[in-house]
Amino acid sequence: DGTVRIGAMTTLKEVAASALLTHPYLALSRAASCAGSDLLRSRATMGGNLCQRPRCWYLRSDITCARKGGALCFAADGENTYHGILGGDLCHMVHPSDIAPALIALDARAWITGPAGVRTVPLEEFFLLPTRSLQRENVLGPADILTDVLLPPLHADSRSTFRQVSETGVDDPLASVAISVIAAAGIAEKTRIVLGSAAPVPWRAREAEAVLDGFQIDSMLIAEAVAAALADAVPLADNRYKVGLFKALLVDVLRDKFGLTAAKV
Repeated sequence: DGTVRIGAMTTLKEVAASALLTHPYLALSRAASCAGSDLLRSRATMGGNLCQRPRCWYLRSDITCARKGGALCFAADGENTYHGILGGDLCHMVHPSDIAPALIALDARAWITGPAGVRTVPLEEFFLLPTRSLQRENVLGPADILTDVLLPPLHADSRSTFRQVSETGVDDPLASVAISVIAAAGIAEKTRIVLGSAAPVPWRAREAEAVLDGFQIDSMLIAEAVAAALADAVPLADNRYKVGLFKALLVDVLRDKFGLTAAKV
């Protein structure tokens, strides 16, 4: 039926180089190509990248934080340079997957095998906010295995892309943006915008999508969409810079997909 099925053991290097994905699923191809070093991409897999644990130093220390059964998220008042600015009521970690924002923007589904059989879950629903579970990052049960990722066939006018910003010599992105949109004659339809490294899960910017859908895209509308995407941002003491990074990335990808010239943020 035109669906693309990618096995969970496929390496990110294979994904980035695949001719099947490069043009129609550009967001995924670019996200895979940005994931760390060449050595990392040659070993990291689709399933591993999606299911990896958060890289929060409080979670990985001996401190009993909220995610380990304690009462507090120590990042709220501690060292939070790389933590989230959205969705962090109980835990301020950011989900570390490079490819998840691109896959959600492309409306991908997770193929899961377990004791109850096989099921597919929209990848957007695969990840769990701390308000749903502080101990789990995804819907996998103890005996479940993520076996494949499914990409739907795309409309002829579909466009997608992915951009990220990272520190030199550091694999983890500071901020990333994935977008997928049907753009015919400059009018946006079925826009999906997803922010990475912004929240405990890949963050769907639905307010920004609603600003764009059904309209002829111009610079003023893009500015309105960017403002809507970050209207609920609550930066911490050391990560206020992330708001500016996301604004710049959003302007960049939106102007690129709608053929507008560059502009200052």
